[in-house]
Amino acid sequence: MLEKIQQLINEVNALKATSAEELESLRLKYLSKKGAINDLMADFRNVPAEQKREVGQKLNELKTLAQDKINSLKEAFEAQKAVAEKPDLTRTAYPVELGTRHPLNIVKNEIIEIFSRLGFVLADGPEVEDDWHVFSAMNFAEDHPARDMQDTFFVEAHPDIILRTHTSSVQSRVMEVTQPPIRIICPGRVYRNEAISYRAHCFFHQVEALYVDRNVSFTDLKQVLLSFAQQMFGPDTKIRLRPSYFPFTEPSAEMDISCNICGGKGCAFCKGTGWVEILGCGMVHPNVLELNGINSKEYTGFALGMGIERITNLKYQVKDLRMFSENDVRFLKEFEAAN
Repeated sequence: MLEKIQQLINEVNALKATSAEELESLRLKYLSKKGAINDLMADFRNVPAEQKREVGQKLNELKTLAQDKINSLKEAFEAQKAVAEKPDLTRTAYPVELGTRHPLNIVKNEIIEIFSRLGFVLADGPEVEDDWHVFSAMNFAEDHPARDMQDTFFVEAHPDIILRTHTSSVQSRVMEVTQPPIRIICPGRVYRNEAISYRAHCFFHQVEALYVDRNVSFTDLKQVLLSFAQQMFGPDTKIRLRPSYFPFTEPSAEMDISCNICGGKGCAFCKGTGWVEILGCGMVHPNVLELNGINSKEYTGFALGMGIERITNLKYQVKDLRMFSENDVRFLKEFEAAN
């Protein structure tokens, strides 16, 4: 009988359990009324009198060992369960889902990447600007309508300090401290005093590009525009340039692309024309170069600018401009695949 007791002692010492169900099975096997230890207790009456003391001590040792082992395994499981169920007081009260990039950022980054491949570098400037960098350095006349309160947000205490109406101010800041060659792209937020509707807002986002060097021509501008359009909207995209006017460029043009929705056949989006306007451009006006400290007889350049909302509308057919600033999660989730 001592051999059976020792065998069980060895088994109990080696007990392991990976689940609560497995632990309960071990308890029943050794400690229940029909368990192995209880069977030995029943056989104890058949032990010779001279061995009862020794066998009794071994039986008690086995029973105590089995109870302690089962209890320790049970405590280990309960401790693990408590840790697993313990609330993390640093977490928010609701599940936190991963966010997505804003559609405007998706398109802005794509535009920057395209121009980066063409050799343009990123430039940035302040949103709260002075009149010189926004208007005067860009060849705006003193009585130009863009200076009117209907278009520009002025800082009341400082009449010459305004919220920039375009990112051309970044071009001016770069030109006044840098001699050509200059090849920059300037994305940023701009502000205009306009009524908010599905097609206009008091703030929006622009990307402008500037290239100044010797012998820069309109042909260079056209090639950059065609390359951008085909990389952004597809290799079959066509462009056309229409004469226009901007104070800071001469000659100036507006660029249309073949409608990427109907393929140029004509639809409601392009109003049946097959063309959609996306940006303004032109050769940098000599006055702008001179005002910013660059010799217009030695250098020429081109500039272009586009609204990021406009490009995003074309790519994703978002019909209401207000959706971009309302932070509606349902709207933003639609762009998860574009990240």
